[in-house]
Amino acid sequence: MPGVIDTIIFDLDGTLLDTLTDLTNSVNHAMERFGFPKHTEDGVRRMVGNGVSVLMERAIPNGCENPGFDECLKVFREHYELHKKDFTKPFPGVMGFLEKASSQGYKLGVVSNKFDLAVKGLCQDYFAPYITAAIGESVQIARKPAPDTVFAAMEELQVTPSQCVYVGDSDVDIATAKNSGIPCISVSWGFRSRKFLQAHGARYIAGSMAELEEILASFQQDSPQV
Repeated sequence: MPGVIDTIIFDLDGTLLDTLTDLTNSVNHAMERFGFPKHTEDGVRRMVGNGVSVLMERAIPNGCENPGFDECLKVFREHYELHKKDFTKPFPGVMGFLEKASSQGYKLGVVSNKFDLAVKGLCQDYFAPYITAAIGESVQIARKPAPDTVFAAMEELQVTPSQCVYVGDSDVDIATAKNSGIPCISVSWGFRSRKFLQAHGARYIAGSMAELEEILASFQQDSPQV
């Protein structure tokens, strides 16, 4: 059973779900529609993490200053909503980890800078009944690295910061956890490398779900650093 920390709040893209191919395909669908240069998966990997508006700002020539920005973003959203599960899948070990953590009594939530409808839909489709709170980007709430989505998840899960740990794959996630006052475990299988995470202040880095489980177990014995 969990000790003091009994709640895990996850990032979604690059942490629980491998979404890169579907994101790339939707970006390039919009690029092709407007005659903009297409991007490789590695290119899109470096663009994600701050929400779809920033993703498209980085993908489109001249970003939000481009006259076609709003329409291009709309085309991306519409395409992604229809194709967000074409190639997306949980990373290795994720489902077993969630099932085990849930059976041990952990409360599990997701916060993401992906738009809220997609976050809720993907969590329902892939992670029910384990993930019981899923919060994404919307006009009502500030996106990460602001702590607002994390606090909203805590409210849904009926927990306090002292009960929580955050798990994510990016510098945005490290900052989000810090702003929320909770420890962060970074994962190196997502959109950012171990070297990048270390350079951005990661204290704990898991290279597999098994390593994530080991770090969590150590938290129950020692007070994790925030």
